[in-house]
Amino acid sequence: MMPKGKPEKIFDEWRDRYNAWFTTPMGALIKHYETELVMAMLRPAPGERILDAGCGTGIFTQDIFVPGTRVVGLELSFPMLQGAVGRFQGRPFQGIQGDINRLPFSNNAFDRTVSVTALEFIEDAEGAVRELFRVTHPGGSVVMATLNSLSPWAARRKTAGKKGHPLFKQAIFRSPREIRALTPVKGTLKTAIFFKKEDPLDLAGVNEEKGQSAGLDTGAFIVVRWRKPNR
Repeated sequence: MMPKGKPEKIFDEWRDRYNAWFTTPMGALIKHYETELVMAMLRPAPGERILDAGCGTGIFTQDIFVPGTRVVGLELSFPMLQGAVGRFQGRPFQGIQGDINRLPFSNNAFDRTVSVTALEFIEDAEGAVRELFRVTHPGGSVVMATLNSLSPWAARRKTAGKKGHPLFKQAIFRSPREIRALTPVKGTLKTAIFFKKEDPLDLAGVNEEKGQSAGLDTGAFIVVRWRKPNR
């Protein structure tokens, strides 16, 4: 993850709260739907080398592993990265501290690349996407997930940021249109999380299914998949 200013300091202190959110009933439900969409777009296959750029503590990375995959997790915050390394002991995972805008990898190094909820903390979004394309093998997938400016969740988070929330005061919310414009390569874009934070869990599930069935672009969570052109 890479917010404006001194990003590592913000996330260094956020690790435990970040993990704890996904253990709450609402956090777990959100994680379920977000993971479902990310995996539908990424589609990891056995034998592939995959980069998770901005992996955090590995909350989403853990679902990338399929038999034979090798996963590299890149994270700017060392405490967050330590959390991911500890989570995946004994698994084919390599953790590297680094910056998405200056990836320490050679061209075409990965079969697929993915980044989940890191882009909203990066000012040079086009540069980050270019870097992901650079390190992805021709014909491979680049999958990017970020927070949607068109969602009511964004309004709530912007308000929290104005009140001093340490993460959301740094966040940059972008629309589906802005995400599509980050590269001339045409991609497939979908959104998820159509329910509100205050919705009862059973109603949240109903609202999610309605939003996904309608193909709305107002879900709080944007996921786009681009295919790197073959040369």
